[in-house]
Amino acid sequence: MRRLRGRWFVAAIRPGGKPEGLWALPKGNIGSGERPEQTAEREIAEETGVRARLDRKLGDVKYVYTQTWGSGRGDRIFKVVSFYLFRYRGGRLGDIPAELAHEVEEARWLPLDEAPSLLAYKGERDMAERALIALREDAL
Repeated sequence: MRRLRGRWFVAAIRPGGKPEGLWALPKGNIGSGERPEQTAEREIAEETGVRARLDRKLGDVKYVYTQTWGSGRGDRIFKVVSFYLFRYRGGRLGDIPAELAHEVEEARWLPLDEAPSLLAYKGERDMAERALIALREDAL
């Protein structure tokens, strides 16, 4: 999250190979020896070019999908994605390392109050709502 001209913005990405207008939040797999919040911080930097500091955990999204690629074709996968609220510390949005450029087509600051309608995935829209509530409560 970043506050600009009195308004909150969220760093969002358009993943590689996805159509224009499909916005998502940075995320990825937990690396060996990492804690989930460390993974979140690393993924933000890798996928957006932004450095951020952890504020709080927003929640988890749990879902099931059927794997349709590789040797596990047809396997049911149970997944938990943890989301955290991070606050902008520095960096330039879009400065993505060349070796990761295939993962992210575009990075953009989206107005947080519009994110619940702009993000492509329901769980991420819910987390944007939670971030809005948390930031409003902090302002009180």
